[in-house]
Amino acid sequence: MAAGLTDRVLGYRCVSCNREHGRNAAGMTCDHCGGNLDVVYDYGRIAREWDRNRLERSTDRTIWAYRPLLPLHEDTPVPALPVGGTPLVRSEALEKAIGLSKIYLKDDTRNPTASFKDRASLVASLRAIESGVRTIATASTGNAASSLAGMAAALGMNAIIFVPESTPEPKLTQIQMYGAELYRVQGSYDDAFELCSKCCKRFGWYSRSTGVNPFTVEGKKTAAFEIAREMNWKAPDWVLVPTGDGNILGGVAKGFRELQLLGWIDRIPRMAAVQAEGSAAIVNAIRSGGEIESVAAKTVADSISVCLPRDGVRAVRAVRETGGAGVSVTDREILEGARELARMTGIFAEPSGAAPLAGLRALRRDGTIKAGETVVLMITGNGLKDTDSAARQFTLPEPIAPELEAVEREIARRSS
Repeated sequence: MAAGLTDRVLGYRCVSCNREHGRNAAGMTCDHCGGNLDVVYDYGRIAREWDRNRLERSTDRTIWAYRPLLPLHEDTPVPALPVGGTPLVRSEALEKAIGLSKIYLKDDTRNPTASFKDRASLVASLRAIESGVRTIATASTGNAASSLAGMAAALGMNAIIFVPESTPEPKLTQIQMYGAELYRVQGSYDDAFELCSKCCKRFGWYSRSTGVNPFTVEGKKTAAFEIAREMNWKAPDWVLVPTGDGNILGGVAKGFRELQLLGWIDRIPRMAAVQAEGSAAIVNAIRSGGEIESVAAKTVADSISVCLPRDGVRAVRAVRETGGAGVSVTDREILEGARELARMTGIFAEPSGAAPLAGLRALRRDGTIKAGETVVLMITGNGLKDTDSAARQFTLPEPIAPELEAVEREIARRSS
């Protein structure tokens, strides 16, 4: 795994048992307990070679603006696709509706494949290339799959995709348009994950799957860098993250932690894991104070539908260490959040991407989030990726004749 590692990386640390691993670690997970690995950098060196003033002089707003904090060589070529640099949008309409002073939306629907997952897929794909591998595989409920397919296409790689059979059709279409090899697996995401892992071991494919690959976190943490930069290096009070495997939450928390280590921000935001009630393994562990236990996942929010989170330990630890919260919301609340988000902000999110808004309302109701606090909602996926979920909330109007009188009659009918 360590082939081609930049010398800014010191090695790895196990998220579960804290065992240190050198730069030449043989596998992608801890050889002692099987836990996920975290990339460890030489932050002292990075601080000596790079500072905020140098960053501010750069006009680059993509993830490559933060290259000293990425595990890639300076001369590794990157595709022209502009990953990252997505807008941080303030919504006064939501502030008024919910009763908060500042609400920002980190709109990662603007990435090339319309998903937050592009950050992880690009970094993981480039690490595969640095390691001399041109075939990369992943298991996903859809977004990571279509993201990897897109990044692999841009890099001239072969992508092998495993998805559960319930994956929304627009995501399947996107995957196939990029030319990836698609396998629909009977069963859940967890079934697809296990099959992908077996195939990577059998055929020598590079695995991008969440939890297994430590470099997915490295891509996802760049969202924290962008948030802090847009907020003039003042961290928000809260960041609410739609949570399935836990990898996004863990990654964003790591990004803020690294900025604090460098002295660029004075504190880390409180992290909130937002899960669907039907897939709340991480929230259950946060509330109970115990270990993560598998659930029988079922939710309309397919992107966060996970029975056993593959990076749950990292996510639970991030919530606990930041004094954050875990909140579960119903499918109805998620769909209502998607509709409210679209109508109040113009951002069309898939159900999982709208879950943070539903979570915000819940945490505001119970007093966890206070009126004077600043909140960032991570909007992780575009609504066009799952139009069926949105369409189920509406009935299409009957066609009318192409006549002015027909419109007048319809106006009268709708107002009666």
